Amino acid sequence: MTRSNLYPRSSKAIAILNPGRNVDETADEDGLAVLDETKKTLEGRVARLETGMAWAEDPPSRTRHLIANIEVVPGDTPSEFGVYSNFIVYRSRAETEQDFYVGMRRDALRRVGGGLLISSRKITLDQNVLVAKNVSIFF
Repeated sequence: MTRSNLYPRSSKAIAILNPGRNVDETADEDGLAVLDETKKTLEGRVARLETGMAWAEDPPSRTRHLIANIEVVPGDTPSEFGVYSNFIVYRSRAETEQDFYVGMRRDALRRVGGGLLISSRKITLDQNVLVAKNVSIFF
């Protein structure tokens, strides 16, 4: 998801301006989905990467994931948890390509057997425009 750069209607910053200028009626809600992946599409991406024919990852990217401000909250059932965190992902590829992805992540975890599995994940990027040539990494 991306965030809006427009002012919400409740903003005091535009009170002296034209009230309709740069106002986003839905600024307090979710933004536009850049990728809306399912388990099936993720499996397809992994399978494609394993073929050796994925030109976007030849040579492969190097990534560094920094996760901070982790917060765990109870879920809807005793076997579920919500996990909120902030992240920075640095990606470098070849000699000159470098990308940063910065944002927040919301995961829903479910206890299955003796471990925890991710049942859903939502990434909200701080950037409104991605300058990366591709998004071929996993968050």
